[in-house]
Amino acid sequence: MATVAANKLELLQIADAVAREKMIDPGLVIEALEESYSKAAKARYGADYDIRASIDRKTGDLTMTRVRTVVEEVEDHFTELDLHDAREIDPNAQIGTELSDPLPHMDFSRIGAQSAKQVIMQRVREAERERQYEEFKDRKGTIINGLVKRTEYGNVIVDVGRGEAMLRRDQLIQREAFRNGDRIRAYIKDVRLEQRGPQIFLSRTAPEFMAELFKMEVPEIYDGVIEIKAVARDPGSRAKIGVISYDSGIDPVGACVGMRGSRVQAVVNELNGEKIDIIPWNDDAATFLVNALQPAEVAKVVMDEDAGRIEVVVPDEQLSLAIGRRGQNVRLASQLTGWDIDIMTEAEESERRQAEFAERSKLFMDSLDADEMVAQLLVSEGFTNLEEVAYVEIEELSGIDGFDEETAQELQARARDALDAINAAATEKAREMGVEDSLFEFEGLTPQMIVALAEDGIKNLTDFAQCADWELAGGYTTVDGKRVKDDGLLEQFDVSLEEAKELVLTARVLLGYIDADEMVAQQAADAEAAAAAEAGEEEEAEG
Repeated sequence: MATVAANKLELLQIADAVAREKMIDPGLVIEALEESYSKAAKARYGADYDIRASIDRKTGDLTMTRVRTVVEEVEDHFTELDLHDAREIDPNAQIGTELSDPLPHMDFSRIGAQSAKQVIMQRVREAERERQYEEFKDRKGTIINGLVKRTEYGNVIVDVGRGEAMLRRDQLIQREAFRNGDRIRAYIKDVRLEQRGPQIFLSRTAPEFMAELFKMEVPEIYDGVIEIKAVARDPGSRAKIGVISYDSGIDPVGACVGMRGSRVQAVVNELNGEKIDIIPWNDDAATFLVNALQPAEVAKVVMDEDAGRIEVVVPDEQLSLAIGRRGQNVRLASQLTGWDIDIMTEAEESERRQAEFAERSKLFMDSLDADEMVAQLLVSEGFTNLEEVAYVEIEELSGIDGFDEETAQELQARARDALDAINAAATEKAREMGVEDSLFEFEGLTPQMIVALAEDGIKNLTDFAQCADWELAGGYTTVDGKRVKDDGLLEQFDVSLEEAKELVLTARVLLGYIDADEMVAQQAADAEAAAAAEAGEEEEAEG
């Protein structure tokens, strides 16, 4: 009996040793042993039986039982029995009660040894995978050091201590090569629990890798005094990083560069010589863009916030510097600022302005039957179309040098006559296209707008009421990370999204699709949403 007791205690000691070695719960090893004993017993008595093994966690005693469930009608004689038979064993048995019959002692020394080994190893592997996932999932977004273990199809397999991580070929910096045993530092980009176990994916090209490297080299970033607001990289070649200081006494660029460039040089060396431009962040998009295009000088910036585009004018001799080799400088500046950038020289901008000036002058000369000087004076004062001339306050026209009130009145009369002729021609064309009276009678649409709608098949008020506001006003959608322009049917007439929404809602009220109260409620909700969005932007700017 002493020998048996020793063996039982030895079993618990072995389970504890395996658990400590693999850094898993000893209970998992005991459960694996119990499962292996159950399988061995089923191999002797029959696989259809529900046989359970239980090992006492203190003494190591093994108990084997056959379990059957009490049911009303027996379908499986191996695992079930009816209430009558159950009451003979246990008078208190009820439907659903589980009854256990002890099994005689078995010698598992040879029968269960291999099975136990397999089950234990499987449980240990599962526990190791779970522990590995739990350890690394919280380290996602940080830098890890490891040793190169091997290379598979260009992908580098890295030993990271308690597991392996993969550094894919496309996540390696160009011209970078590693040999087995090399030390490597990388950014944990993702950790996923898959069927084959946890998969750890590393990156050396991610912008976040550079940000984390700076955090390690610059104490002010680690402490939160300086913040990295944006990073754009062309891995292995060049990068731009936008930084801001929350302490007026600390220069964010100087802190990141370090004494004699020591801090930035440490990052450059880690990134295989990648050149880094450190740029002061500015909440004003135009100012930040001018900084981001360094070392090029910028003469003028024109922003189109709806399109998410910025037009940048640079001196002629600065064009190649602003664009950079193979467009690298402007591409990185675009990534850093989040704006699409169009670069042109001062000469190109001047040429475009002259073309626009000539085009508008010709419009006024032809439509108003005016001489060149009068037309050019109107364009110089900022008039761009006939509507502005026809309906502007008379004082604005008569106040132009060289114009008197009589001239202003004559120009307005000619502009209105020209517009009437254009509208009459548009009305005739729309009727020829089959446009119904319901659309002509709807306030807010000019004959020219109606022609544009008819060309897209919208020929009555019912068709118009089914339009979406963005279909009329146009807008932008994001496709593969890029803003793509959606042309609106009425966009050429400067109809805004809010105006388009108002027109559509009015049409739906007239047709009885919605009532006036719903329209008012919708307008109030839109106004509230716009106010909330504006307040949120202000809070973010203040923060």
